[in-house]
Amino acid sequence: MQYLIIAYDNEGSIDRRMEARPAHVEGTQKLMKEGKIVSACAMIEEDAMVGSTVITNFESEDELNTWLENEPYVKAGVWNMDELQVVPVKVMPKS
Repeated sequence: MQYLIIAYDNEGSIDRRMEARPAHVEGTQKLMKEGKIVSACAMIEEDAMVGSTVITNFESEDELNTWLENEPYVKAGVWNMDELQVVPVKVMPKS
């Protein structure tokens, strides 16, 4: 099941973002190698990171939820979970 995650940061969370970033990058790169994350991007406004987009490829919604529960930006209170968007998508296959 593929999903587009759109996660804006909580206001004033840049210090928490930078502290959690190494663990976020490490975990994301591991899941990319496993094919569980297709792509991950920081959202930028006025030269500042304000959130993230992630395209996931998990086997089930339970696996997605487990990832979210353990995602460093969620655990550190970086992402605004009240406004998190989870949109089912179908990524175009590579040719």
